[in-house]
Amino acid sequence: MYIEQLYTKCLAEAAYYIESNGEAAIIDPLRETAPYLELAKSRKSTIKYVFETHFHADFVSGHIDLAAKSGAQIVYGPGARAGYEIYTAGDGELFKVGEITIKVLHTPGHTLESSCFLLLDENGVPHSIFTGDTLFVGDVGRPDLAVKQDLSREQLAGMLYDSLESKIKTLPSYVVVYPGHGAGSACGKAIGGESHSTIGVQKETNYALKASSRDEFIKLVTDGLTEPPKYFFMDAAINRNGYRSIDSVMGDNTNPLTVDQFEKKVGRSDVLIIDTRDANVFGSGYIRGSINIGLKGSFAVTVGTLVDPDKELLLVCDEGLEQETILRLARVGYEKVGGYLEGGFKAWINEGKPLDKITGVSAVKFSEEFRYNESNLLDVRNPDEWIPGIVAGAHLIPLSKLMDDPIPCDSNKTCYIYCASGYRSMVAASILKHRGFKNVVNVEGGMKMIKTTGVAIKQLTTTPAN
Repeated sequence: MYIEQLYTKCLAEAAYYIESNGEAAIIDPLRETAPYLELAKSRKSTIKYVFETHFHADFVSGHIDLAAKSGAQIVYGPGARAGYEIYTAGDGELFKVGEITIKVLHTPGHTLESSCFLLLDENGVPHSIFTGDTLFVGDVGRPDLAVKQDLSREQLAGMLYDSLESKIKTLPSYVVVYPGHGAGSACGKAIGGESHSTIGVQKETNYALKASSRDEFIKLVTDGLTEPPKYFFMDAAINRNGYRSIDSVMGDNTNPLTVDQFEKKVGRSDVLIIDTRDANVFGSGYIRGSINIGLKGSFAVTVGTLVDPDKELLLVCDEGLEQETILRLARVGYEKVGGYLEGGFKAWINEGKPLDKITGVSAVKFSEEFRYNESNLLDVRNPDEWIPGIVAGAHLIPLSKLMDDPIPCDSNKTCYIYCASGYRSMVAASILKHRGFKNVVNVEGGMKMIKTTGVAIKQLTTTPAN
């Protein structure tokens, strides 16, 4: 028996390769198929099944393409209905992979069709469980993604409690837990950093599994839920209904544009420029109207949170990273890429085209020059990050709201922006410039560095409405 976790940090997503005696199964693959096909080939195995724990909301799964290329069967748990060929398994149904067995455990709550897959070893003994978004290390799946199916999040949370009590907590303590996500995923609210755990450890340490009653569990898992990223419901529909092959998407979206071709599209209302360069490099010069979403950060999730999927996207990338950018967009269902600037930003400069800039200041300089009466200050962190403290006088608005909501600042005054460490504040600064603000200043290093300067910090007792 062989198990390998294939973890993708940008999405905090874990797919799994399971193999026994020349046969393999893949659980929750990402959209690109090569890693799984190459792994099976290198190990001289045949992919027999592609198991899906549920219709994912945070990424487009690779199950359809992988099944087409490998001949594997796509397996979902009870209640799943899709716009393509799948096998809908029954609760408790068994699937042989070489000398091991995969048992389906229907665990509704995160979504109605959510299921976990229990691996039984060659002797039929429980070895590990692949929990998808039902159980994470330190957390459980959010119960608010199926509310459009006439179920409240409280009802779904109740289902999740029943699933965990009857199907998960009853397993032997030694059973290894392999979750679908790690820290940073929006599919939970307090996911731990470890890549795996055990049932016993989770029963002792996971706040949700320690709930003393159904009512307490419901309150624990529903309190403090932030709004899910906008693209979640789009991706769930894509995974349910089907999609174009990733090869087709990559072929259609890989379009190098000359400076003149690129410039002709700039300024159109149906077009958005995404500049994926590092924040500090971007601030020193960029194409007017661009949004900076750095490829080195949570690129795909940030795009999905902020960007209208109906917009045609124009890309400015560091040379050689165009294909990676297009793939990472496709992973979250963004397939409308009009092209990328051939030669990167250097080509734009060499042609003498107009630039815009965003001023950056150190936390120390910010502490010396910021005056609330003369300036605006925006804190673009998430609401739960505000509780430990904000800069006194700051206006609070999460980054996720900046593209569409009113901005609580005077556009005629200088606007300082900070986040936790600097990535989101440059995204926010570029959005404000995109929306017409003239004087925008990015506080480099964010709250992490501001706290070291002696700037007045205000403690909050509750999360403000946003």
